[in-house]
Amino acid sequence: MHLGSRQFWIFDLDGTLTRAVHDFATIRASLGLGEGEPILESIAAMAADKKSTALDKVAAWERALVTKAEPQPCAEELLTRLRERGAELGIVTRNRTDLAHQTLAQVKLASFFEHADVIGRDRAQPKPSPAGIECLLERWRAQPDQSVMVGDYVFDVQAGRSAGTATVLIDPVGRSDWQPFADLVIRDLDALLDLVSG
Repeated sequence: MHLGSRQFWIFDLDGTLTRAVHDFATIRASLGLGEGEPILESIAAMAADKKSTALDKVAAWERALVTKAEPQPCAEELLTRLRERGAELGIVTRNRTDLAHQTLAQVKLASFFEHADVIGRDRAQPKPSPAGIECLLERWRAQPDQSVMVGDYVFDVQAGRSAGTATVLIDPVGRSDWQPFADLVIRDLDALLDLVSG
């Protein structure tokens, strides 16, 4: 697959363009969820009186992590190279949109993204739904076969696969159960930079 010719690039944020700092086990425990249970989907299934409290707790946890955010190595170089090639760049995250913008500012990557091209869970049904990706493709008047979804979690590549884009999984530890949803598996952004520079 020749990714360099694709002009529409969609990225997950936390753990993809930024270093992973989210302690999902701790927030699951604080919400009374079991190991591996999806947080947003579990909250959506809660009774109304518990749902609001749980969402507030998650948002407070996410907000506290913004100031700890650091860019992944090669993130700025990769985005610069894609922009030089005329690519459109977007973010689809399970985080809130406002916190995604704050995180991008914290890691000094905000200038690569149009404000409307950052889509959080409050703007579209969260991944693994393809809704956020489809929103960007419609906004850009882009076809899925011109587009790429890049992420570090199974929901990212599942969403891309459902939307019909190419899917790139950043997988430094070899999660073989996630790899069937990815067209390309790489260890880090440096490997992706090499691919789009070729």
